[in-house]
Amino acid sequence: MRTTTDSGLLLPVPDADGAPFWEYTARGELRVQACAAPDCGELRFPPRPCCPHCGSFDSEWRLMSGRGRIWSYVRPHPPLLPAYAEQAPYHAVLVELADAPRIRMAGNLVRSAGAALDSVDPARLRIGARVQVVFTELDGVTLPQWVLERTS
Repeated sequence: MRTTTDSGLLLPVPDADGAPFWEYTARGELRVQACAAPDCGELRFPPRPCCPHCGSFDSEWRLMSGRGRIWSYVRPHPPLLPAYAEQAPYHAVLVELADAPRIRMAGNLVRSAGAALDSVDPARLRIGARVQVVFTELDGVTLPQWVLERTS
């Protein structure tokens, strides 16, 4: 299994619990693992075999809207791995999902799906900014990325 692209970008390494997440992203769906116990139903991310709330091993994957808000961010600067240093500084964001406020997902803020990691003007970056998931394929893996929602 490859862990980097030919250009040196890191690829996710799915495990048995997280494999469905990547299968859904390949279909353009953002899903979160949920407990399937009748009296629980708690969402959890990252995926894991057992519900931390009730201990059940039963799970399902719930479709999310793909909307959220920037909960935190960082702008990495060199020294970095060479493939990332070429695009630095860029925006790594932690997104709180709108339909699952206790779930936060890490990713990159980009102008559009597949755009360069440094494609968003830093002046537009702020905590609380509303974002929407987009998907981009990278060496056979479909990655979720985030774009700023347009304000009307």
